[in-house]
Amino acid sequence: MINLHEKSILLQQIINIALCASKKIMHIYKEKIDVQFKGDSSPVTKADTIAHHFIMGKLKELTPMIPIISEEGEARAESEATFWLVDPLDGTKEFIQQNGEFTVNIAYIEKKQPKFGVVCAPALELLYTGIVGDKAFKIYKDIQSPIQVQPTTNDHDKVIVLGSRSHGNSLWMNEFLSKFSNNNLLAIGSSLKFCKIAEGEAHIYPRFGRTMEWDTAAGQAVLMAAGGGVYTLDGKSLLYGKKVLENPHFISCASHYLFEKGVQK
Repeated sequence: MINLHEKSILLQQIINIALCASKKIMHIYKEKIDVQFKGDSSPVTKADTIAHHFIMGKLKELTPMIPIISEEGEARAESEATFWLVDPLDGTKEFIQQNGEFTVNIAYIEKKQPKFGVVCAPALELLYTGIVGDKAFKIYKDIQSPIQVQPTTNDHDKVIVLGSRSHGNSLWMNEFLSKFSNNNLLAIGSSLKFCKIAEGEAHIYPRFGRTMEWDTAAGQAVLMAAGGGVYTLDGKSLLYGKKVLENPHFISCASHYLFEKGVQK
């Protein structure tokens, strides 16, 4: 287990890795995007592959003894107590559609919990980062000083609910929305949904569709560092290093009160 000072040092190095990977992705973003499909019919591009190899290489140099699980690499069952979780390009469909809502996700997992993470949005020139138990920040390209972010619970006013731009279950979402008499549903791609809650621009994000551990770990780290939470539908924290790397359904939210309201019968 590493202390806060060690996490801070590692985190700065991870920020630099994410920014460098983002530059490589943006070079391809400006080209004609060649799309292929994996065995599960999900799309993959040259940008996914290049970012994967770059991040993997840098993490192996930085922490050679710490295992890495990446979406584009070999996933192992029931990972070690400490490992990296990487999605080199989260939101590939958004990348292909060139709407800017895609991210580079890198998270550090310890004892099944995300401890710190980075979510970088290359096309938006924006990065979110946080250490769980400390603070979360967003960093704009042209602003030197990080800006601390915190959720807004907004318990009595309009609740801004986030949904996936490319995935989701409309029947379950409609039932969920019925729990909040005054709501506004917004569709956003990739792990930016966690970050929008972390910075107070939204309040809750229920996920009733399929996700994998690399899709959520970095965003969860940022949101938890900011003061929010990510819970399975039975109220437990979303955990990592599972034997099967697919996540259960979950709710990300600014406060536990909103979670309870979202799952009330």
